[in-house]
Amino acid sequence: MATPYGSWQSPIKAHTLTQGTVRLSEPHIDGDDIYWLESRPSEKGRSVLVQLDAQGLRSDRTPAPHSVRTRAHEYGGGSYCVEDGVVYLVLDSDQRIYRLVGEDMEAVTPEGPYRYADLTVDTERQRLICVREDHSEEGKEERSEVVAISLQGSNEVDVLASGADFYCTPRLSPHGQELSYLCWNHPNMPWDGTECHLAALDEAGAVIDDRVIAGGEKESIFQPQWSPDGTLYFVSDRTNWWNLYRWNGEEAEELCHLDAEFATPQWVFGMSTYDFLGANTLLCTYTQEGHWQLARLDLTHGSLTSIDTGLTEINSVRCGGGKGLFLGANAQHSPFLWAFRPEEAEALMPLARSAQSDPDPRYLSSPEATTFETTDGETAHGFYYPPHNPDFEGPEQERPPLLVMCHGGPTGATQTALNLKIQFWTSRGFAVLDVNYRGSTGYGRRYRDRLKGNWGVTDVIDVCSGATYLADKGWADPQRCAIRGSSAGGYTVLAALTFSDTFQAGASLYGIGDLEALAKDTHKFESRYLDTLVGPYPEAQATYQERSPIRHVEQLQCPVIFLQGEEDKIVPPNQAEAMVNALTEKGIANAMVLFPEEGHGFRQGPNIERALEAELYFYGRVFNFTPADPIEPLEIANLPEGH
Repeated sequence: MATPYGSWQSPIKAHTLTQGTVRLSEPHIDGDDIYWLESRPSEKGRSVLVQLDAQGLRSDRTPAPHSVRTRAHEYGGGSYCVEDGVVYLVLDSDQRIYRLVGEDMEAVTPEGPYRYADLTVDTERQRLICVREDHSEEGKEERSEVVAISLQGSNEVDVLASGADFYCTPRLSPHGQELSYLCWNHPNMPWDGTECHLAALDEAGAVIDDRVIAGGEKESIFQPQWSPDGTLYFVSDRTNWWNLYRWNGEEAEELCHLDAEFATPQWVFGMSTYDFLGANTLLCTYTQEGHWQLARLDLTHGSLTSIDTGLTEINSVRCGGGKGLFLGANAQHSPFLWAFRPEEAEALMPLARSAQSDPDPRYLSSPEATTFETTDGETAHGFYYPPHNPDFEGPEQERPPLLVMCHGGPTGATQTALNLKIQFWTSRGFAVLDVNYRGSTGYGRRYRDRLKGNWGVTDVIDVCSGATYLADKGWADPQRCAIRGSSAGGYTVLAALTFSDTFQAGASLYGIGDLEALAKDTHKFESRYLDTLVGPYPEAQATYQERSPIRHVEQLQCPVIFLQGEEDKIVPPNQAEAMVNALTEKGIANAMVLFPEEGHGFRQGPNIERALEAELYFYGRVFNFTPADPIEPLEIANLPEGH
């Protein structure tokens, strides 16, 4: 049926993203038991610890209203650990660590201005080793340290490492005599440069020798991990690619060189891309050209063997008892928690799923990897999704509207796993280009570093070049190009709308309009991030002002919708409010939806649905099509008559 693009009726509704869905994270193995976290939109984003025992019985270990979440670095991660059936976890309500045994929960840490993450148990010494953030000095940056917390009721805390701006991944060797950890300092982010430390411990667990064995200002180390025989492994990008290494006592040995990434940017604690199936076998995941692979690495011979999974996104690899766990998805299926049992005929077994069901595959648009030339003579990458719905087709002489998507970070990457937010648009008649602009991960350090000093320039060139590329091919209507992005991606949206004329509409989800305000008013983890992306502040103040959309609103000529959480500590609401006020005063069409009880990213089901439907309504008014969905109207300021 020939129907205007954007007006197609789709079975993929806004509530498809939230009803019966959860976000899976942080899997762990403890003997025969398996644990993971489920963030549930239907419960206002509450994060629940789930256990699957050896008999296949599944149970929620943390009853309502408890939510397992650490706010260290604001982004969290590494919020629990489990050893011999005893769970240690951080509760969101007070950020204290609790011991969970059966149904009994007791506090391990006292009340105080602390946040904890990356927990690991020192069994022999009856203590918990973790990263602690100390927020006690008001008006100053919080202090990060590696600490050991007594589990014998004494509230005794020993500081094992301090002095650096940031710490993560403290890991105790199997014999308990050595401790490894990562640290880094402003202005570096962990993907810029980290140090991998190896510390010797005495019988009481005090540090008696501490040395740097890898990393530095220009080398990023990821996930130091001890093998069962007590050898330390890690990932390094010293050769441009994040590859696997081990420490032989004198130097780091590369295990197998591959033009691929065995790591991903450390935005959260507790990330894991590999683990040990046995003393001589490592289970790992790596990415090439935006697709993740699962593989086994023979540590004796250095041979890497790919495992056919049919998945294109794999993360959170954990092993124990000769079996592995990981989260995996592809373009047709939402994420599952998978078990890998190498000795069984059916090596892969699904244990939990993030959605009760996936959409009818007939309505899914397949991603097509694309590389395109940029207007400054380089190349950028992305995935093109054509509009697709078996029940409709567009008018013969009409080309579809285009939605260009900008991932967050900006140090990050888009993936090809099933993304219902993308399918929501393509099944209604939009073409989508999901861009891995220069600065994205997965293509080596040199590609990642191309955004340094160029944020607001290179990424803008790439998204504009991608839109032009598709329009030139006849795959998109150049007069109906929209751009959307969240957080750092929201900044790219506003910069592209301000400093180019490629797009006719945009959506900024908790995005940045004022780089100077962000440099002055954000959390510690990212407080110096812009030093490398833009320049040191205040020395480069002129550059900050030059690249801030809020300072050049006279150049922004098209409608924008802003979607923002009221409790966002990373990109405060005043960023969106300032842009809205400026656009309203100038007479440019705009809309804003503020969500109470939401921070950086939306966790509650009704808010996730409203944000998506409001955006569709907005594009319908701007591009003059009528969505098939019944949507609560949205107030749009300064919208010309006839829209």
